[in-house]
Parts: sequence; C-alpha cells; structure tokens
Amino acid sequence: MCGIFGFHARSRLPLAETLDGATDRLAHRGPDGRGTLIMRSPDGEWQAGLGHRRLSILDIEGSPQPMHSHDGRYVIVYNGEVYNYIELRAELMERGHRFATQGDTEVVIEAWRAWGDDCLPRLNGMFAFLLWDSETGRLYAARDPFGKKPLFLASGDGFHAFASEIDSLRHFPGVDDRLDQDSLREFLSYRYVPGPATFFRGISKVPPGTFMVVDGANIRAERYFTTPFSRTSPTVESFDEAVKLFGEKLDEAVRLRLRSDAPFGAYLSGGLDSSMIVALMSRHMGKPVATYSVGFDVPGSSELPYARQVADTFGSDHSELVVNMDAFTSVWEEAVLRRGAPVSEPSDLPVLLLSRLASRTVKMVLTGEGADELLGGYPKHRAEPWVSMYQSLVPGGLHEALVGPGARALPYAARRLKILAGVAGIRDAQARMVAWFGGADGGQAEALYSGPPQSRDLDPLPFTTDGEISPLKRMLHFDQTSWLPDNLLERGDRMMMAGSIEGRMPFMDVGLAELVAQFRDAFLTGAPKGKRVLRSLAAQLLPRQILERKKVGFRVPVEQWFRTGMSDQLRDLLQSDSATVRNVCNAREIDRLVSEHLGGAHNHEKILWALANLEQFFRVFRPTLDAEQPQAAQRRVASAFR
Repeated sequence: MCGIFGFHARSRLPLAETLDGATDRLAHRGPDGRGTLIMRSPDGEWQAGLGHRRLSILDIEGSPQPMHSHDGRYVIVYNGEVYNYIELRAELMERGHRFATQGDTEVVIEAWRAWGDDCLPRLNGMFAFLLWDSETGRLYAARDPFGKKPLFLASGDGFHAFASEIDSLRHFPGVDDRLDQDSLREFLSYRYVPGPATFFRGISKVPPGTFMVVDGANIRAERYFTTPFSRTSPTVESFDEAVKLFGEKLDEAVRLRLRSDAPFGAYLSGGLDSSMIVALMSRHMGKPVATYSVGFDVPGSSELPYARQVADTFGSDHSELVVNMDAFTSVWEEAVLRRGAPVSEPSDLPVLLLSRLASRTVKMVLTGEGADELLGGYPKHRAEPWVSMYQSLVPGGLHEALVGPGARALPYAARRLKILAGVAGIRDAQARMVAWFGGADGGQAEALYSGPPQSRDLDPLPFTTDGEISPLKRMLHFDQTSWLPDNLLERGDRMMMAGSIEGRMPFMDVGLAELVAQFRDAFLTGAPKGKRVLRSLAAQLLPRQILERKKVGFRVPVEQWFRTGMSDQLRDLLQSDSATVRNVCNAREIDRLVSEHLGGAHNHEKILWALANLEQFFRVFRPTLDAEQPQAAQRRVASAFR
C-alpha cells in the first residue's frame, strides 16, 4: 500500500523538483520508503517521471520502487495488493519469467510482459499503477475493477500527470485549479462528486476498471471491467446451494487477504459484516485476531458493547477508541485535505482516528465494507422494486399535492419513511438513484445552487446496463459504479492511509461479485433486513444475539453536536462574512437550514454537514473561482515553464 505520482511530459519542461515535491506530499501513504526517477523516450522528445512512497506490507526488506524489470525495459510505481500473486508468480515462472524479489510488484511487471493489458482481469486485488515501457516510450496507467485504489489525472499543454491524491496533483504546474461549477451542483444532490469529475476543472478520476495509454501527446482510455450485476442473469436456483457457494467464496476471499509480511488485524463494528470477517479470520489464524473498534461518548450512538461481545466470542486482542466532539473536529481539516473534496460522511473522521490508533500495532486491517452494496443491505434495496407499483397506483399530481408535502412534514424520528415517501414519487430512474442517498432532494438542491446551468451530462455508466435486469440489480450496479468508488471506498482508502493503514475488503472481491450476480433477488433482499444469503451463513458462525439485535448503525452524533458544542463552528462556517459557500450557494436558504436545525424545528444534519464540509474544502484548498481565472492559471504556467 503506497502513494504514487507520475507524469509524461515534453522533455523541455523542468520537472525534477516538481516530481520530488509531489511525491513527498504523499508521505503519509508511505512512511517506509521513497523513490523518484526521470526517464527519456527513445526519440528524446518526451520524459516520464515516477515517484513512490511505500508502506511495506509484502517483501518488507525488498521490492523498492520505482522498480525496474530484470532487463530494464519496464519501470513501475504501484499502489495496492494483488492477493493471488503467489499463484500468478508460479504460472509465470513456468512460462520462463525471472524474478528477483518476493513481493507482488514484480509479478505485475511480468504479468504485463506476458499478457499486456489482458493481465488486468487476472489480478485479484486492489491496485493503481503507472508502468513505463522504455522501448516504446509509452506510459501505462491502470486502476482496479471496483476502484478501491485511487488514481487521478491532470492534462495540460505538453503533459499528462497522475497521482494517488488530489493535493499532490494540484501542485503540478499548469493544472487548471478552477472550481468546477457542475461538480458543485452535483455535490449538492449526491453529497459526493460522481466520477470522473472532481471539484477541480483540470483534474479527473481515472475510472475504476480502466487502463490508459499515454503515447506522446496522445492519451487513450479503455475499460476492461464492468460490474457483473449489469451483465449477468440469475443461474443459481437453490438457496441452500447459494449459501454454500457464497460461504466458500467469502472464506477464500478472506484467506487470500491474510497474506502479509507485516502485522495485521480487523476493524470490528459489532455489526453483521465485520463480525463475519473476524469469524472467518479466526478460522485461518493460529493466534488471536487484533480487532479495533470506535465509538462515541454520546449515549445511543455507539456499538462498542456489541463489538466487545464479538471480540469476546472469538477471543480477539481487542482495542477500543471512544471519540468525543473535540477529537472529532481536530481531524476535520486533515480529512478534507486527504480526500481532496468535502467529506461526504461524518464517519470518515472517526475512521481516520481509529487508523492512527491501529497503526501503532499493525499495518493492515480487513474490514466489512462493501457488503451492503453487494448483497442489498440498505432499506432502499428492498423498497426500489416496489416503486413502479406505487407509481402505477398513485398519479404524479396526487403525490406532489398530498404525499410529498405530508412526508416532508413528518418528524425526524420517521426519517426513513420521509425518504421513502419522497423518493417513491420521483419518476425519473436516474434522479431516483441519486435521491436515495442524497443529502438534498431535487428541490432543495435547486434552492441551494446559485451558479450557471449545468453544462455537462453525467457519466452514463452507473445508469446503463446490458439488457433488462431487475430494479434491485440495477440499483446495485449504480452503487458499485458510483456510490462505492466515489464515496465509500474513498473513505476506505483516504482515511486509513492518512493513518498509514492499509484496508482490505473481502466483500469487494471480484469473484464474489461474479457469484452473487448469479443469485435470484430473493436470495439477497428476501429477509427483513436484507442480505439474506449472508445472514443464513452467519447463523452458522455468529452468536444468535448478534444476528437478532437491533441495528444501531455507525452514526456519528453530528445532529446533537451541531446544536451544542459545534454550533459556533457551524455558524462560522456557514454564516460568517468570510464564508465562500455563501457566494457560491443561496445564502438565504443556508440561513433557513441553520436556523431550523439549531432551533430544533427540523433535523437538517445531512445537508448542513455537506455545506459545512464544502466551506471547509474552500478554506483548505482555496480553489480558484471563475472571476479569478484564467489569468491565475496562465501566470502559474508561465512562471513554471519559463
């Protein structure tokens, strides 16, 4: 697990110091090693720079990067883990390939030599890498199928540059750092920026499951993976068979992710998903699992007692962290810096704090993230299949006149019913996908946004499938191509790496997803709380009281904190004269939301958290607004390339 930076640029551009500085901005991702290298194309017209910061997990004493192939043709910087590297290495050795190290990085080089980009579907893991071919002068970039590892791209006059994080890339000379107005508009609806866009006009996300080829001034992108839910029909008819196959595949996914030369453990929330991971880890380890849990000092907002119960059941070496409001706010700006965007979920911050705690004793953890998006674990997954029936019975006008206003008037205690009643009336499927998780409904987002009309279309991939599939599978496809890579998996990478911890997610195994896509919908949502096949498997491994208890959820008590100790900070962020958010959003609407929340009339925690983070983003990054451009960018380019 590491941080990478690289560029392909005209040879005349002086970029050695830029490479060093950009690489060192990723030091938190790799405190164990550092390397940089600049190379020239065969014709001398182009240069490639590669930088690497290393967190040593495999082959700790070997495998420095940038790594050269044994014959010097290829050079790679690589971030991630390929869990089946032992099997791939053996296969490649049978084909005559040579190896000088014991880790997975050299396996990626030789796999590329053997199969080219066809090697990518063979790599079972999470990865982002840049690979230079000295014979052709081409730079290749690739990202894993689900986007667990990040990779950002900036292109300009005479260069293409890549990095693991936006902060590193943004300082590359010539990058357009103007605020992207369309991204601002989308953020108000999604609570995150859907890929491939970012908040900066000149920086984009390399899409998951994609590789790129940079050849001179040209760059080409090609997708090698799409979610199995978008292209697979159910073939497993027996529920018992589904449970058996799922159990075998999940166990294999956990076993492969235990490959490490550094100490490791697990994040344990006490919920079903992480408890199952700890149970399966206990099967394969000859010593207690090191488990780590985080909770809050507000009554009713902590699952620590349940996590402790699971830890006791499996005899884990358990550590707990109780987060108060001061600790929470102390890492807020750092969390925004590492994400390169507003923090979408308050839970990002305690994950960062927990990662700092865990890094004192381990370098890697397994987590339960991705289970809900794989197995239909959210209420929306059980509700979406019924929306078409509701809309056939209730005309749109009736919904808008009676149901919608009635839902908005419900108290916060009925928040799930409020969401259901509001979203069920949205007839556009694309808008409905966004609204299930969004912090603001369409009307509220429009009321807050004060910029120009949207000028680009959304990426069609999350809304596009091959052939007819069920509403559930269509929603799971959206979750796996938008919500996961652009939000939840960003937390899993950025917040853990901010604490120098690698996170591995067995539920995000591609083979497991291929299997689950073959299940009937009833095997997923055919239980009161969803994830039916997982619950059936868990009944064989977990205590009954864990399976049957009421879910508390990992809910940071932001609602209470906004009304109490964080109220002055909230007012400063959203209502002070220096608040940029008041210039780019509707200030009157912001004031209404703040007043209603602090006065106890309504709970607006989701949208207020989004707006407060938007302001934190402006204060941390100070992106150039349109009024300051393009002159600012032109001055920066001119001074850098003189």
